[in-house]
Parts: sequence; C-alpha cells; structure tokens
Amino acid sequence: ATMVLWINNPRWDGVPFILKAGKALNERKGEIRIQFKPAPGANRMFAGQEVPRNELVMRLQPDEAVYMKANVKSPGLKTTPVMSELDLSYAERYAHEEMFDAYTRLILEVIRGRQATFVRDDELKAAWAIFTPLLHRIEAEKIKPIPYDFGGRGPPESDQLLKSRGYYQYHGGKYTGRGKRMSMLGVS
Repeated sequence: ATMVLWINNPRWDGVPFILKAGKALNERKGEIRIQFKPAPGANRMFAGQEVPRNELVMRLQPDEAVYMKANVKSPGLKTTPVMSELDLSYAERYAHEEMFDAYTRLILEVIRGRQATFVRDDELKAAWAIFTPLLHRIEAEKIKPIPYDFGGRGPPESDQLLKSRGYYQYHGGKYTGRGKRMSMLGVS
C-alpha cells in the first residue's frame, strides 16, 4: 500500500508525507527518508547528466543507521556527480557495545514501567482517524489490492503515485555501511 498524506499547517504546506508498505517486497526495511528539492544550479554544473536529489535517511531496521546521501563532484578533472554518504551506522559506531534488538529493549521498558517508547493514546486515536474512513471505503466499495510480483518493488502504480507527488526515485546505487564498504575494499 502506498499513500500520500498532507499536514494542514503553514510549516508543512505542500510537503507530501509518503507511506509505503507491503509484503514479499525486494527488501525488508523500515526507514524515514527526507528527500530535498533539486540543488539550485546542479543542471548547469552537471549539464546533461542525471543528478540524484540529496536525502537524509534514518534506517530503523535492519542495521540501524542515519546517513546523508549527498552529491559531490567526482575527484579529478571530470565534472561528474557522484552520490556519497555521510554515515552514522550504529553497529560500526558502537561496535564495542552490546546491541539488543528492538523487542528486547521494548520488554525492558515494560519491566521498568516506562511508557516513553510506546504509542500514546492521542497518537493512536489520530492514526485510527486517518485509517478508519479508508478501511470503511475499501470494505464498502470492495476495492481490491493491485497485485505485484513476489520479490519486486511493488506495483508500478505505487512508483507512478510517488512520481506524481514529486518524489524522485534513484536506483543507481545501494547503501552499504562504511564497514561493509571497507571490507569489500580489503581494508580492516
């Protein structure tokens, strides 16, 4: 399922919030991705070349990380844009710390009597206020889900919806944390 939500206030006016979820997709992940508008002057600096948008990504699972995908000029005399990452991978930054999965930490919060990591009742009510009318419409109109291939990115209609809302999809590279990049290069 893919949906676009809007926040009705001056600060977020015109900013789409895109939610995408599915089963049997090509990747299992949870992340928050903030995509910036195209950099001014990029088309003049890199004339005729595809210039991906800069993004701030907070990967919740797997492999918790915060990274900034940014375009830089390639080293040397060429004027070619190259996507690079400014990276904080938890497993690498805190390599000497014992890392527990989310459920272990959640159970510990329950034992300690802390509720900060749980959804508040007003958040839960707001979520139901968004989804209840949608669920009623799906049921009343007998709307069927759009099928897609197992192990794919989801239905093409999802990508078309994102594009219509100004989201630029760049599939020219896959994020790998610094440790994985260094081990691929034979550096320890």
